[in-house]
Amino acid sequence: MSPAVFSHGDLRLYLLALLAESPQHGYGIIQALTDRTGGTYTPSAGTIYPRLAKLEEEGLVTKTVDGRTTIYAITEAGRAELTAREGDLQGIEAGLNDSVRLIANEVRQSVQEAMKSLRADLAAAAREEQNAGSTSSYREASARADERIASREELRRADASINEFRARVRADLRTHVARGGTVPASLVTQLDTALDDAARAVTSALAGLSRH
Repeated sequence: MSPAVFSHGDLRLYLLALLAESPQHGYGIIQALTDRTGGTYTPSAGTIYPRLAKLEEEGLVTKTVDGRTTIYAITEAGRAELTAREGDLQGIEAGLNDSVRLIANEVRQSVQEAMKSLRADLAAAAREEQNAGSTSSYREASARADERIASREELRRADASINEFRARVRADLRTHVARGGTVPASLVTQLDTALDDAARAVTSALAGLSRH
């Protein structure tokens, strides 16, 4: 989304500031950024997890795995960097407020344009109804419009889930290797098999939907 909310390198410092308030898991950090920007900025998992992994490599945050949940916490070195860059953080906060206002204006304009397009579609359906002398075409057109909107939202959710899975696995592998661990070929083979099975399942499910 343009304009960008964070300039190059600013998100890294802002993540440290969030973790200085309290330890968080990745989704909690994403939600916090969404809340603090009034919903105008929701970073993907592919944006957040690699930066958290980099901060961990630098010794600025630590990672604790509890079952399926990974909690990140700031270290003393991370707090020291925050203190040293307090002025930069204040500038980021000010710039963030300006960016959010600009994005909010863009979002409002985009929503207005989308609503205008939807009203035009419904008006066209209404004209078709009048020409056909029935109400069924209008209802069908309205239902199709609702289905398209819902499908776009579900596609966005699917993209986010895929990106989050990719980022989490990549971050775990990079951290493991950075700590001196090894990645056996059997593990990669298992990963390939699992991904192939998942892809086949999705393809099969989509084919089933197409037949209905």
